[in-house]
Amino acid sequence: MKILVTGAKGFVGQNLCAQLKNIRDGKARCYGDVTVEELFEYDIDSTAEQLDEYCRVADFVFNLAGVNRPQNTAEFMQGNYGFASTLLDTLERHGNRCPVMLSSSIQATLAGRFGDSEYGRSKRAGEELFFEYGTRTGARVLVYRFPNLFGKWCRPNYNSAVATFCNNIAHDLPITVNDRSTELELLYIDDLVDEMIAALQGREHHCEFEGVDTVLCAEGRYCAVPTTHKVTLGEIVDLLEEFKAQPQTLVVPEIPCGSFAKKLYSTYLSYLPKEKVAFELKMNCDARGSFTELLRSERCGQVSVNISKPGITKGEHWHNTKWEFFIVVSGHGLIQQRRVGSDEVLNFEVSGDKIEAVHMLPGYTHNIINLSDSEDLVTVMWANEAFDANRPDTYFDPVERINK
Repeated sequence: MKILVTGAKGFVGQNLCAQLKNIRDGKARCYGDVTVEELFEYDIDSTAEQLDEYCRVADFVFNLAGVNRPQNTAEFMQGNYGFASTLLDTLERHGNRCPVMLSSSIQATLAGRFGDSEYGRSKRAGEELFFEYGTRTGARVLVYRFPNLFGKWCRPNYNSAVATFCNNIAHDLPITVNDRSTELELLYIDDLVDEMIAALQGREHHCEFEGVDTVLCAEGRYCAVPTTHKVTLGEIVDLLEEFKAQPQTLVVPEIPCGSFAKKLYSTYLSYLPKEKVAFELKMNCDARGSFTELLRSERCGQVSVNISKPGITKGEHWHNTKWEFFIVVSGHGLIQQRRVGSDEVLNFEVSGDKIEAVHMLPGYTHNIINLSDSEDLVTVMWANEAFDANRPDTYFDPVERINK
């Protein structure tokens, strides 16, 4: 399939083209039998001759080109209607009735707060132009009205509050929130791209509109991405401040699969300046080696790394409720466990040459011994709960008892 993307250098265009190239190059194999033979990237610096040739041979067109921050409002109609007209005229001149997608905006509803939107009127005019083209030529026309978009590579201080907040908070710059209760409908860029690739396969989602509300329906005139998130400005800012604090707290926020928080966290990270990409961790060092906490979460415990010098034994304690995994990743060691009140010792010889996870059982005192006389023993440790100094649930008791 030969695909033309107009507005290829914009936020959506960059993300869509990157994934289409992954498909073309055999790097993305999660989209079934969709294939990309050639990808034509058209933008403002492309030539009329290029557009003409692309329109002649394209099997599918994504029209993402448009104007949303012009110097004067007259440019809205020129950029959002004028280019669409040129594109469709060129396709029609070549007799190319391939499917054509139009990137429109929820503002084209001209409903609610968008009732007096010059931008919305220009988008609405572009929509009608596409629908008329589809009726006249029989070409499949897909008109998407997108809400607010967010994700990696979105330009800050332009037309996305999320991009601006992510960029400014990542760079320790001020942000302005006039009303924390203001709610936005947000569409994540990867969800949008997945829908675009579904459209290539004829599996687009259709909808109608009740005011500014999207109502999915199989016979709808318009198209929509089925997954969006309604979130207040206050919720966005609170999450971003939590993300910003992670290098100090080591707490990984709750980011369930598919959640807005997960998508926002990925977006935030894409704005980090170089000096914040890496951050130091506190190593607790002594003559025996070191112990360093790596990450913790509110519900899923904490991860640490323990380094033991040759011949050193660490641990010699037990827990009532806390349990752990010890995973030796380098070196040669012995993990011992003994049920409190018993004399039977469980021995587990471990090595970085054969990585395995060993449970530290509740009610069993345990240790880890570096058996090497020359190499450090490196162990990744996961505990089911983060350490609480006020309730440590840790009790000293040597595994090998001298006086039984």
